[in-house]
Amino acid sequence: MDPGERRLVLRQGLSVALATGAYGVSVGALSVTAGLSVWQACVLSLVMFTGGSHFAFVGIIGSGGVAAAPAAIAASSMLGVRNGLYGLELRRVLRVHGWRRAAAAHLTIDESTAVSVTQGDPRASRLGFWVTGVGVFVLWNLATLLGALVGDAFGDPRTYGLDAAACAAFTALLWPRLRDRETVAIAVVGAVIAVVLLPALPAGIPVVLAALAALIAGRRR
Repeated sequence: MDPGERRLVLRQGLSVALATGAYGVSVGALSVTAGLSVWQACVLSLVMFTGGSHFAFVGIIGSGGVAAAPAAIAASSMLGVRNGLYGLELRRVLRVHGWRRAAAAHLTIDESTAVSVTQGDPRASRLGFWVTGVGVFVLWNLATLLGALVGDAFGDPRTYGLDAAACAAFTALLWPRLRDRETVAIAVVGAVIAVVLLPALPAGIPVVLAALAALIAGRRR
């Protein structure tokens, strides 16, 4: 690979990793506020390495307690389905086998996929994927530990507005996809369903039903 192209890909991957890893502090702080211990928050960050699902799980557990665990698992799993779709696209580019395939699957997230697919050369795509994926993984888990320790020491992270990071993360994922009227309509319908059902159903269930409605609408489309 051309040295200039390599530097550009490295710069892109590391900049995305720094920006994404930084708000791992929020999920660590929110985890301990939701009732998880520091080590539980860190283990969750290691094994549930996908920001949207992570925030959804912690948020639902925080509002509904252990009784909301089934809804938390359902919501976080549904949000994680997109990573499997990313994998279908990246498999042709990465061409990995054995333990490398397992590692690549774990690192297949929004950020690593975005950096990879925007490259024009397969070698640059593979470099962008691994640099971004590994960078986000390391920084996200370090930030989670820091957030868990800070959250435990300084109290409710909502005092500092850290709970808004979940909404910001979801909005950042959704906004670029609102490119036509039909997609906007599906998003609005999902939001209305969630808001209307929120007072009547257990925590997490309205989000699951809103997501199901969006999937049905998308399938018909």
